[in-house]
Amino acid sequence: MTTLRNFIVVAILALFAVACLAQDPQESALEKAKPTLHKFSPQQPKRIELPNGMIIFLQEDHELPLINGTARIRGGGRDIPEAKTGMMSVYGSAWRTGGTSSKTGDQLDDFLEIRAAKVETGGGVDSTEISMSALKQDFDQVFDVFVDLLRNPEFRQDKVDLAKKQLKTAISRRNDEIGDIESREALKIGYGPDNPYAREAEYWTVDAVTRQDLIDFHKRVVQPNNIILGIVGDFDSAAVEAKLRSAFASWPKGPAIQEHKIDFKAPTPGTYFVEKSDVNQSAIELIAQGIRRDNPDYYAIRVMNEMFGGAFASRLFNSIRSKQGLAYSVGGGIGSSFDHPGLFRIEMGTKSGATVQAIHSLEAEIERLKKDPGSEEEISRAKKNILNSFIFDFDSKDKILAERMAYEFYGYPADYLERFRAGIEKVTTADVARVVSKYVADKQFAVLVVGKSEDFDQPLNTLGQVHTIDVTIPDEPAGANAAAVKSEGSNLEGKALIAKVVQAMGGKEKVDSVKSVSSTASQVRPAPQGSITLDTESIAVFPDQFKTTLHAPQGEMSMVFTPKSAFIAAPGQGSQDLPEAMKESALKDSKRDPLFVAQHADDPSFSFRANGTDKVGEATTSVLEISSEGTNTRWLVDDKGHVLRAEFKTTTPQGPVQRQVDYSDYRPVDGITVAFKRVTKDNGEVAATTDVKSVKFNPQIDAATFAKPSE
Repeated sequence: MTTLRNFIVVAILALFAVACLAQDPQESALEKAKPTLHKFSPQQPKRIELPNGMIIFLQEDHELPLINGTARIRGGGRDIPEAKTGMMSVYGSAWRTGGTSSKTGDQLDDFLEIRAAKVETGGGVDSTEISMSALKQDFDQVFDVFVDLLRNPEFRQDKVDLAKKQLKTAISRRNDEIGDIESREALKIGYGPDNPYAREAEYWTVDAVTRQDLIDFHKRVVQPNNIILGIVGDFDSAAVEAKLRSAFASWPKGPAIQEHKIDFKAPTPGTYFVEKSDVNQSAIELIAQGIRRDNPDYYAIRVMNEMFGGAFASRLFNSIRSKQGLAYSVGGGIGSSFDHPGLFRIEMGTKSGATVQAIHSLEAEIERLKKDPGSEEEISRAKKNILNSFIFDFDSKDKILAERMAYEFYGYPADYLERFRAGIEKVTTADVARVVSKYVADKQFAVLVVGKSEDFDQPLNTLGQVHTIDVTIPDEPAGANAAAVKSEGSNLEGKALIAKVVQAMGGKEKVDSVKSVSSTASQVRPAPQGSITLDTESIAVFPDQFKTTLHAPQGEMSMVFTPKSAFIAAPGQGSQDLPEAMKESALKDSKRDPLFVAQHADDPSFSFRANGTDKVGEATTSVLEISSEGTNTRWLVDDKGHVLRAEFKTTTPQGPVQRQVDYSDYRPVDGITVAFKRVTKDNGEVAATTDVKSVKFNPQIDAATFAKPSE
């Protein structure tokens, strides 16, 4: 039976081959069998413009009993000051979680959850969004929440604080993944670090954001004439239109969002390098300026991109990945954006030991493209790939609605989507050759490499001068940015809060009288076999001399920090200098001491800003952000004026950490209130628990206390 079956299969294939040979050599039987593609005519949503300028799109879709809606609002990150970068992330989160004037965000969660509904908010570079999704029978109730959140957000302080804390946590983790570093630094190279499309939030720009900033931004941009609203789902258009007119027609027109001129310069050619020593691969990107989507050459460029680096059949994939085996992934092309130039980006991931070879291969493929911009077969295949995938990009009415809203937002023709297929079909090999000559032939690329340099096959400087990029996450701004942050200064609430802390400590006169402090304590530290307990002795002479002595079972050890020296010493064993970075960090940390800060409550070089509330356990505390002399500290202060928690970044022998110190057990000593218990956590893990045994103010200090012992 098997032999007979094989014979039949072979016979059928032979007959099919003969039939194919009888056809025109330019056209196979399979090609003849292909039906002609139908004209692409998607169901267009109904467009409505209210007298106040709000644009509404309605798209009926009765496939499922669902109704979804999205309001896209002009105004985003490019419309806020650079000193408050990150505000849109805080805004997008706290807008929803902060609830409305009538319901908290938590109450909204409960209301929506039992209906399997959603109302979400978000902030972007050029716009903000609020969206909703509900079952058909719940639409009226969920829509009421949508409108209430659109018109009456509360931005409750605890949710603003939570959003800021979450963003700062994200900042602390931004160098974890090689791809995140590559993407971020490529934008900075492509657009410039100050361009709003490349800016990144820092700790101090997040700290600068206040609840009032969010309220003011919302009032400024959320006006009906800045809104495009789209509704799609199982509804009757006439009924929903009447509902929307009732909800929004009486909303008075507001001022239009002011457009800001943004400068887009081509990236500076060269080799740029980010060291990431914990990986065994390199992320490589070649960067140049791209185009806007309304460029007449857009369709030819799309075809060129597909042929060169856009698919599994592309030249880059076939040559560098499949044939040479140099890449985990590779691709890219000339990018395009609706209202600003995109970036020409070619990206590749490769093993560390093939980094420079892989870059040379990319450059060789670009040179090959210049000389051979694509055969008839390559261009035909690229066009087919684009057109075959195009239908899946717009195979549902909600996708078509979203695209139509984008055209409205950026001022593109309503039939731009229908034009796309015709535009691709018209592209010829001559068109591709022309755009290669125009946009690729004279391009000078910036080459970005992120990886472990000691494992590279060749030094990067074989490619030319290397510009090293430092991605260390800074604690505070430098240069002009420092001045911008400084200009924020203290606010009245912050000055009042630090005054309250001073009073709780014992009053200004008592606090200012302290010139030196000595203390003893018992300290428990985690250890591999459980924990160890150390008796400690500390001496401080303000402003910048400090000594800590540890009494351990193995013996005594002292650490001394002064502006001139930092060392560790043990009796009979001499001393050893500590790293300069450790000294600088320790001196900074000493100036975060609550008593030292309280002594500078009236110092104009210190900035005190109250910024909402936060929780320490069950206690609600006031947030006080303190900035001075290169330090930034966040205090959480209770209603008595006691500092319950301090948060800041510091450096330990193991590297940079986010430190949290919890203070408790306040007692008076010589008229000054002191915390007798401290729990220190580094990156969320307990590093030390300290119980103070004694405190003395203004003791006699021998001048030799801080001297380095002779060898």
